Amino acid sequence: MPSSPQAPTAAATADADTRPSLTVLSGFWPAATFAVAATLLAADPSLLLVRHDLTRLRDGVVRRVVRSGAGTVEDEQVGLRHGCVSCTLREDVLPTLARLARSNPGHDLVLMLPEVVEPEAVAAACTHCLVDGAPITDLIHVDSYVTVVDAEHLLDALASTDDLTALGIQAADDDHRGLADVVVRQIEYADTLVLWGQSREGAFDTSRLTVLLKRMAPWAVHFGVDGDLVEATALTRQLRHTHRHRPETPGILARGLQGYALGTHEPGADCGVVSTVFRARRPFHPQRLHDVLEDVNAEMIRSRGHLWLASQPDTVVAWEFAGGGLAMGSLGHWLVSLPQDRWEHVCDQRRLAAALEWDPYYGDRHQHLVFIGIDVDPVELHRALAGCLLTDAELADGEEAWRGYQDPFAGCFPLGTEELTPTDTDTDTEGERPA
Repeated sequence: MPSSPQAPTAAATADADTRPSLTVLSGFWPAATFAVAATLLAADPSLLLVRHDLTRLRDGVVRRVVRSGAGTVEDEQVGLRHGCVSCTLREDVLPTLARLARSNPGHDLVLMLPEVVEPEAVAAACTHCLVDGAPITDLIHVDSYVTVVDAEHLLDALASTDDLTALGIQAADDDHRGLADVVVRQIEYADTLVLWGQSREGAFDTSRLTVLLKRMAPWAVHFGVDGDLVEATALTRQLRHTHRHRPETPGILARGLQGYALGTHEPGADCGVVSTVFRARRPFHPQRLHDVLEDVNAEMIRSRGHLWLASQPDTVVAWEFAGGGLAMGSLGHWLVSLPQDRWEHVCDQRRLAAALEWDPYYGDRHQHLVFIGIDVDPVELHRALAGCLLTDAELADGEEAWRGYQDPFAGCFPLGTEELTPTDTDTDTEGERPA
């Protein structure tokens, strides 16, 4: 009997991926983020770490530093482009990564982002911006987006009402993002989260932070690291060559619309942390919803999602709460409000998610909100939100009657003449705050 053919080994595979691997590190606390980066360098001296120092930002200068385990490889100043940190990094990071990949074959890369930069912006640049006419992913495999959070300061940051301008660390003159907004977006975009150190309040509070992070980003892989005792090889195994990044995953505001998990329904408190999901097929009455906005978010650390207002039945309304402020904005049209020949402008995942839960009367319109807080009452929360839904009698009046409701949100969520493309689905809602 002839012997069975042997499967080729991985080393002999002709199409093996030889691109260097890129790990993107973000975090609002540079000391903790750099400690993780330094640990990775200690485990692999051939690794190249790219970081941008914003110390001289007020002088219009950003400092780019490239290091290996052996020391500094490059230390150069980059002029601030258009007075904007994000523009400068976008126009410098990708060419730098491409140049290093070409000149240092076989050397993996770590990109450490400045504390005010959100990883989703970097991911978008990697997807849509070209370097020498080609995507950066032709040269580099983006392996994972890791966010490092400092256990000692996390809760204070999530509760902060300060904005970056007040703190003097804004990325541009018109950058009015809140500190809490930046921190939650860094956490929620990550595929890997590292809780660095211990809470100054003790072991129970450290456990509480662990639970909180898992509720905020249930899709991520979570690790806790004692900042006083770090095993470099073990941390490297957890953070590098994980293949966790999925570029097709939408940003946080579009997750629910595209059928991805938006949060977990864990109404029972774990270390005091409660996460509850509110879903409904009826529309909200605009005035009743407006009246409870402050109450439903009063004890929350984070809430997010999208909703349907009876008075604006064509519009998907985004909802984001962090740091004491609620932002709302337009995510475009509900599919049911569009002619079918315009559905081709909407991504396949959005259409599939809508089809799976299509209602013969409401179409794809629905409420999907997630609330995360400490020692909150999920029953009272659901009761308050359910009281804002239209009653049977109001439903019977029909859509034309709903459009005539007194609406405190009128004019807040304009719809463009063209439906959103797949790359525009996740709208920045900052600044659209109801009165």
